[in-house]
Amino acid sequence: MILSALLTSVGINLGLCFLFFTFYSILRKQPGNLRVYAPRLVAERRVKRKNDFNFERLLPSAGWVKRAWEQSEEELLENSGLDGVVFMRVFTFSLKVFAIAAIIGVFILLPINFMGNQLVIDISDLPNKSLDSFSISNVNNGSNRLWVHFCAAYVFTGAVCYLLYYEYKMISLKRIACFYASQPKAHLFTVLVRGIPVTAGSSFSDSIDQFFKEYHPLTYLSHTVVRRTSKLQQLTEVPAAFVSFKSQYGAAIALHIQQGVNPTEWVIEQAPEPDDVYWPFFSTSFFRRWICKLVVLVASAVLIVLFLGTVVIVQGLTHLEQLEKYFPFLKSILTIAFVSQVITGYLPSLILQSFLYFIPPIMKMLSSIQGYISMSGIQKSACGKMLWFTIWNIFFANVLSGTALSQVKLIFEPKKIPEILAEGVPAQASFFISYVVTSGWTSLSSELFQLFNLICSHLRRLFAKETEDLTTSPIPYESEIPRILFFVLLGITYFFLAPLILPFILVYFCMGYLIFRNQLLNVYAPKYETGGNYWPIVHNSTILSLVLMHIIAFGIFGLKVLPLASTLIIPLPILTLLFNEYCRKRFLPLFKAFPAECLIKKDREEHNDPRMGEFLEKLMSAYEDPVLKPTQYSRNADSQTSPLLQSREI
Repeated sequence: MILSALLTSVGINLGLCFLFFTFYSILRKQPGNLRVYAPRLVAERRVKRKNDFNFERLLPSAGWVKRAWEQSEEELLENSGLDGVVFMRVFTFSLKVFAIAAIIGVFILLPINFMGNQLVIDISDLPNKSLDSFSISNVNNGSNRLWVHFCAAYVFTGAVCYLLYYEYKMISLKRIACFYASQPKAHLFTVLVRGIPVTAGSSFSDSIDQFFKEYHPLTYLSHTVVRRTSKLQQLTEVPAAFVSFKSQYGAAIALHIQQGVNPTEWVIEQAPEPDDVYWPFFSTSFFRRWICKLVVLVASAVLIVLFLGTVVIVQGLTHLEQLEKYFPFLKSILTIAFVSQVITGYLPSLILQSFLYFIPPIMKMLSSIQGYISMSGIQKSACGKMLWFTIWNIFFANVLSGTALSQVKLIFEPKKIPEILAEGVPAQASFFISYVVTSGWTSLSSELFQLFNLICSHLRRLFAKETEDLTTSPIPYESEIPRILFFVLLGITYFFLAPLILPFILVYFCMGYLIFRNQLLNVYAPKYETGGNYWPIVHNSTILSLVLMHIIAFGIFGLKVLPLASTLIIPLPILTLLFNEYCRKRFLPLFKAFPAECLIKKDREEHNDPRMGEFLEKLMSAYEDPVLKPTQYSRNADSQTSPLLQSREI
């Protein structure tokens, strides 16, 4: 891609962002759009519709930016939970990382790259020159200037690891602090038991009651057997039950110790929050869950293969000579400078992003049939699937799209991985710069504008009666976190290869920080919590990005005839992986379960709380089937979280 094509893409996306921001600042003031731009405030009765006309409603303003900026982390924690805080800390972490990267990359590495003469550059015709002139490809082979890139890799890795350690430590401490400050939560007193053995003449309920009264006599409180409705509308017990304890420590002991001699019986896992329970898979057998996992694996592989076709089409658009070869009738149109710049600079990223919008719902659907018992577990699983899908199909597929032979070499000739990546990654720098602008900037502004929800809202007002009830939705972590982490990967891997990408990534994170603070304040309301468990995904993805950068650096220095630098870069990924292992041992256990010290201390504090008796009484029916409850469930309830048994309205 030439510089003028990149500038065209940037200009188009800047125009779209400005347009979306302007429309948003006007439309958000209109009383009829409160359900679109402030559904959370409407649902919580924190805002009232004012129908009196005001001329200021027709003028764009940036007041929402100030309100989003002024929101403290304590307010964010209260309104959006620890997951919301972790989500926003991903942005602050990324801003720190790429502020450092931009200082080193733009002010040190970029001039060195541009002053090289490995590629022939005519300064007088700079707009029509390739962006490779700003990359490491332009540095002369064997040049001592490459040692600056070598040092930059070490300095940048050290800075990122320090920031990762700091964030992991802060979020771990915040997780413990939230635990101490929180009210008693049902899921910390409860476990889910599967594989319940039943003797002749007894029921699941009898077996559970007898077992836990015998082996957990001091802490066992009650249990609720999961039931389902058969085709004949008869109640049928499922071999699973929620077992509650009098203390959090008692539940933790049951969770982490094997209960029976046979490991396939009395299988225990942590219960989700009552509102987070995903009921459909309680009625499935072990064999069906195993088959479903196999189906998900195959379906994921098929999806990856099918998406590769989109990548091939996108890469074809970046080469005008290929378009002219396969579509000769376009030759006259492609000679127009603006048209060719739009096709090579803007259109490929737009097509790729359009197809990518359909993937998160598919990943969430696949995760839902894997046997997870909570919606948060499904969302977290879909987040991991989406992350790996994005890294493979957007990064590696584009990098290796030159020949199928390159992808085969990665599998059968792992020794050639650094060389293949060193050749392929710098060649796609221009495409990924355009991708950041198109997929990053524009997707953020469209998130703010909420065009689809705006259209649906007006259609409902035209053709249906507006109801008083308003259902808010949680933030789609399964799509947003992988997108953010993919831009982190691009920024880290291209840090010393093509530092021209860094200002565009920095702008993306600045925009994302403000926009998502606004959305968490006004639009998205949490329905369930993971307790900050998305941060380990962020940490591991960042470590992967660093190691990938090191592998590419090893290959680049080899291609640039600087073997000593290639040799001296080898300790860097080893040190990074050792750092990751230390963090895994130091912090990860706190995200899997709370330690005995915290549980016992909290239990002692709550033991003297006069409200504890009322909580334990409610706990006994927290996971009870709704048919046994006096309350009625809304017809608008989510079918995925509504229980298996539905009570009828009288």
